[in-house]
Amino acid sequence: MYAMQGLTSLEAIAIWVVFGIAIIGLLYAVFLRSQILKEDKGTPKMQEVWGAIKDGADAYLRKQLRSILPLIGILTVALFFSVYIVPPSPEAMQRFAGQSEASVRFIIGIARALAFVMGAGFSLTVGQIGMRMAVQGNVRVAAASKRSFGDALRIAYRAGTITGMLTDGLGLLGGTLIFILLGIAAPDALLGFGFGGTLLALFMRVGGGIFTKAADVGADLVGKVEAGIPEDDPRNPAVIADLVGDNVGDCAGMAADIFESYEVTIVSGLILGLALWHITNRLEWIIFPLMVRGIGVLSSIFGTYVVKSEPGKSGNAMAAIFRGFLSSAAISAALFFIAGFFYLNTSAMNQWGGWWRTPMTVFVGVLLAILIDRLTEYFTGTEASPVNEIKKAADTGPATLILQGIASGFESSVWSVIVIALTIVASIFIMGTIPGLDAGQRVSFILYGVAMTGIGMLTLTGNNVAMDSFGPISDNANGIGEMAWSGMEDKETKDAQQIMADLDAVGNTTKAITKGVAIGSAVIAAVSLFGSFLVDVSRAQAGLGIPAGQQIQAIGIRVDIPQVFVGMLIGGALPWLFSSFAIQAVSRAASLIVMEVRRQFKLGVLEGKVPPDYKQAVEISTTAAQKELVSLALLGIVTPIVVGLLLQVEALGGFLAGIILSGQLLAVFLNNSGGAWDNAKKLIEDEPKDPKNNTGKGSERHKAGVVGDTVGDPFKDTAGPALNPMIKVVNLVAVIIAPIIVQYEGATGAALYTVWAVALILLGLLGWAVIRSKAPAPDMAK
Repeated sequence: MYAMQGLTSLEAIAIWVVFGIAIIGLLYAVFLRSQILKEDKGTPKMQEVWGAIKDGADAYLRKQLRSILPLIGILTVALFFSVYIVPPSPEAMQRFAGQSEASVRFIIGIARALAFVMGAGFSLTVGQIGMRMAVQGNVRVAAASKRSFGDALRIAYRAGTITGMLTDGLGLLGGTLIFILLGIAAPDALLGFGFGGTLLALFMRVGGGIFTKAADVGADLVGKVEAGIPEDDPRNPAVIADLVGDNVGDCAGMAADIFESYEVTIVSGLILGLALWHITNRLEWIIFPLMVRGIGVLSSIFGTYVVKSEPGKSGNAMAAIFRGFLSSAAISAALFFIAGFFYLNTSAMNQWGGWWRTPMTVFVGVLLAILIDRLTEYFTGTEASPVNEIKKAADTGPATLILQGIASGFESSVWSVIVIALTIVASIFIMGTIPGLDAGQRVSFILYGVAMTGIGMLTLTGNNVAMDSFGPISDNANGIGEMAWSGMEDKETKDAQQIMADLDAVGNTTKAITKGVAIGSAVIAAVSLFGSFLVDVSRAQAGLGIPAGQQIQAIGIRVDIPQVFVGMLIGGALPWLFSSFAIQAVSRAASLIVMEVRRQFKLGVLEGKVPPDYKQAVEISTTAAQKELVSLALLGIVTPIVVGLLLQVEALGGFLAGIILSGQLLAVFLNNSGGAWDNAKKLIEDEPKDPKNNTGKGSERHKAGVVGDTVGDPFKDTAGPALNPMIKVVNLVAVIIAPIIVQYEGATGAALYTVWAVALILLGLLGWAVIRSKAPAPDMAK
């Protein structure tokens, strides 16, 4: 089998070692799970609150799965038949030499469909198991806060690390397994694997984001602003829905989001590595990305385990977490160059510019992750000036506070784009200066460098996901403590509440940081997929006999061609339409939550005459979230197909360029402005309560902060994060359909009528998605 794939015995051993490392990553997650489950779950009252959160989260995920399974089934069948529209790739024919073309089509069709199901299944597994472990962790963190800051930090971070290692292990396991089975034909199936993971991430991001922010906004507006009760007050009927939302949105949604970025970067890396294989006849370009991913898993295991704080009632959680991140980064960077020296330092590879170039691009990706980490912390952290300026703006009311947050978000987008642009420039200098390349080869090498940057950026996925899950785990622990210890004023309880408040504030920053990394990786992955799009279009054009000088890689995508410019305009507009629908969904559902909470308050919940009915708010949020799942997903799936069919493949390239730029700017703005408003509110809450000086909880400044936080909630937890998988869904769909569009360019007669009929049907489907997204939610409050 390996001779057929062109692997040496050493390379075969290396691939199996990488496969083994994926298993080790999963075993490490199992080991951490056993540690977490041994921890104390606290008092019966704490366990009662925890049980309500757990039941609500489980019910939501079951209903979500039932909503999306039909579309998954339809797309599985569509991906199988997609290989019958265009001829099999030369790599597939070479891999299965001796088989007929019909047999190869069937094998690749089955492989692509099964890989799609596997990608979707792995993404679902990461999200669901990760969320359940976060739920298991939050009550234990609350109990540990009674003992020490260090214990609470350790449990919260390691519970999040379980999700991180599932992401690492399953992502590496799937990609490596497909390569073992298919060899150089693996990219045909890896497209399905990446599409499955990305689509599930989009579902979980959209649904979870709508659920969590509808409950959060509704609970805050009536509870904090109108009734003046504390956050997570047990009398608030929406408080359990809010805590459930933290898990289904931030845990399940973010885990699936980063998992699909992990998948997509390896997919684009292997496709572009295959393009270099055609140029150089060397398989190292394909195998080294898998080795890098194996190194990342080992580095994350070490770095996540060393995150701990000194014993006592206080500590610096952010410093401990970042220390673990830097430890993993240092180990992985050293191992990249060691692996590159021993594997790539051969006479054959040194003909292509030297062994150091590929490890250097990976190292640039690690630096990019650190830079975005620091940049996001600056714009959303409580210590830096942007958040403190927003806090100061609360002196003059909610309008100035919101304006200051918008300005800060706009600025953060600019710096984020500059950092990513410098990263791509670094790839130009590293890979584009290889002597002896012609213009087309130079572009292929540069795009491969960008893909390796993305792989490097997500090398520390275990650390990134652990940081993200730490946020909702700490938030839920804080909420459980607030509800279970309501009215208790002893010193031990106050110390525990302060520990959880400190961890919660750090968790807000870590969530913003990992969202920043997710957005940055989405853009790098999208640029890599854009390179894959150019490669696949050129290969399809070559198959039709189009000369190399007239292929898209040689002539590029010219924006002075009207239909290309139209495609770019549509691509730039799509993220805004998508975000509009997502935020509208939150607004509609939050209005229902507000009415429901007001109704229960009128019945005497605040006075203790009747107990709060938590289930009603959970049901409202669940119903609203399910309503939007399919319609918003269709915007990402159908739009690129329609653009390609009606405006041709060059316009589709312009469409991809527009969505990458516009989506990046908008996503960073939404993420950072929302995170900054949230932490500004928390800074106001930490002030001493003094009505005379208008400080602390319940003050007018606090109410202004709550309004800003409420506006920012759907920004940072719904629309912004959901743009990441949406951008990659669009790019993956474009890569999959590009050869089909090339095949039918210039069609006449019956073929032309068929293309137009399909385009009209898809336009109708888009119209249905728009109408459904704008329709009002069922009035559950009645």
